Amino acid sequence: MSAPSLPPSSPPHGAPSRSRLVRAGWLAGLPILLLIAVAAFSLGLSRVSARLERQASAIAAGTGEGQPEPWLRVSVTGRDLTASGEAPEASQREAAVGRLAAIEGVRRLTDRTGVIEEVSPFVWSVERPAADRVETNGSRPAEVGAFELAQRLKPALPRDTTLSDHARAARGAPRDFPDAAAFAVERLQDLTTGAVATLNDTVLSIRGEAASLAAYDALRTALATPPQGYTLGTVEITPPVVADFRFGVTRRPDGSLELNGHVASEGAREEIRAAAAQAAEGAAIDDRLRDARGLPQGVDGPALARFVFKLAALLHEGRVSSDGAVVSVEGNALDQAAVTEAEGLMREARPAGVSAGRVALTARPIVPYVLRIRRGADSVTVSGHLPDQAGREALLARLNPRFFRESIQDRTRLAAGAPTGLTAALAAAVDPLSTLASGELTITGTHLRLTGTSLYPESAARLGRTLPQALPAGWSATVTIASDDKPAVTAESGACGQRLAERTAGHPLRFAPGSTALAPEFYPVLDAVAALARACPGERIEVVGHLDPAGAKPEAQADPVADEAAKETTPKPSKVSAKPESKKDAKSKAAKAEPKEAAKEASKSESKPEKTEAERAEAGADLARARALAVVDYLQKAGVPLERAAAPTGIAPLSDRQGIGFSLRS
Repeated sequence: MSAPSLPPSSPPHGAPSRSRLVRAGWLAGLPILLLIAVAAFSLGLSRVSARLERQASAIAAGTGEGQPEPWLRVSVTGRDLTASGEAPEASQREAAVGRLAAIEGVRRLTDRTGVIEEVSPFVWSVERPAADRVETNGSRPAEVGAFELAQRLKPALPRDTTLSDHARAARGAPRDFPDAAAFAVERLQDLTTGAVATLNDTVLSIRGEAASLAAYDALRTALATPPQGYTLGTVEITPPVVADFRFGVTRRPDGSLELNGHVASEGAREEIRAAAAQAAEGAAIDDRLRDARGLPQGVDGPALARFVFKLAALLHEGRVSSDGAVVSVEGNALDQAAVTEAEGLMREARPAGVSAGRVALTARPIVPYVLRIRRGADSVTVSGHLPDQAGREALLARLNPRFFRESIQDRTRLAAGAPTGLTAALAAAVDPLSTLASGELTITGTHLRLTGTSLYPESAARLGRTLPQALPAGWSATVTIASDDKPAVTAESGACGQRLAERTAGHPLRFAPGSTALAPEFYPVLDAVAALARACPGERIEVVGHLDPAGAKPEAQADPVADEAAKETTPKPSKVSAKPESKKDAKSKAAKAEPKEAAKEASKSESKPEKTEAERAEAGADLARARALAVVDYLQKAGVPLERAAAPTGIAPLSDRQGIGFSLRS
């Protein structure tokens, strides 16, 4: 059996406790000692920093003598100094930096000072890198001072933003620079972050994105009147993004167009206006588009605009609208065929990404019936309605030889409802239109309107008298022709003859066998001869016709419109005369019957025996004179006074090889 264990012996009472207390006391006091040391150091450092700041500020303040404000700026971080600013002269800069370096207790001096220089061009820019900050860079006027300029700019700053000035003082600023700078800063209020405005001498450029539609309009209004003495340079302002991007075209009853909705850029606006001008066909265009972005992704803007105008061209009155990527059309179509065309376009010809919306079209009777022929610089456009395909072909057959130098663009549509006498009215009016330098012929119901510019005042006056008289019964006309009445340069008699020879040489005018109709290639020569007549008021132009080649057979000369007009206007024979015929009426009928009788005689002559040589010579002379008279008639229509263009009698006709002859007589 083992002996019982005894407890370990204990150390003397009180020794271990004192040791632990001593160690704990040292540990507890160490942080306190550290805090005291740190406090003493910080207190000493702050006192040193305060002293350095006082001394540095005194040195900086001393640099303001003779300046708008002290040019030296000093920041103190502990015992480190950073100097910035631009001294008027290098010696002043060196002196100020030397005094800063000599301050007792300075550990490090960072020198960022410079010397004011003359700069050209003088460039200053202001940028909005964040919503709450505006920064300036480049050069600012040394004669104004940084603080003063900041005070001038402060009222123009966007709301809740601070100004950070990183510009350097320089000489060479343009006049009234602070006003122009404030104008540039104020424009940033209407722009989003990232916007930049730059003054390059007296040229202001600005780039950025408008914050809203109202801001975009405000910018355009403000930039229209830049500060006095300053001009606009590059202006690249992106329209704002809108959630409800729309585009629409409204056709008014008078044919004019109203453009509304949004357009993504000025380039797009120009393209849309060009398409609108073509669709309006001379009518007014009311542009109410607002610049904005937001067209749905995947939709081609130009293709969408072209599609909208295609639909608008089918409207007499109504609206085509694009709401996002959905296109709708409603209103009164040109005719029933236009309704079908619009439905087909909406079904099969929509651009990629575009959906079909509402189609609500009606086709009312065409009242009034409208046809328009517009002569431009290099084209003739025919639009409106014609009764049938035969009428269309007849009109084009009449237009082509008279406007051989212009392209004929046929945009007519076929529809019933044409007024009685339409073809006869066209036959009377197309020729006058062809004599104008530019013009437009509009038929509305039974009223004809001819407007334009004539090269000759005599021609303008003549059309005003003769066209209304040539229209069928029941029709009325308004003729408004301005003349390009430039003072003619009078030439000497000898010079007139030489110029006439120059203008007709190498361009012989030869009529088709048996014909007295002017060929299209005659017009440039005859226009030149008419212009010469105005420059030679003391001369008379005499015209001599030409014969046909021996054995030539007459060529058929058809005028479909005139033939159709003759059918319309030829009265039906009456069985009973309403009243006795007066002598005056008899003479009138006889005069009207002369062409028919001549035609009958010509028909009879075909069955007669062959003419003798003398008879053939006489017939040839008559044909040659008729040709000369046709040329004289054209010259008179072109403005040559009646007494100054003639086809004299008793002069032998020229040969076919010679063609029409021209000569001057004093």
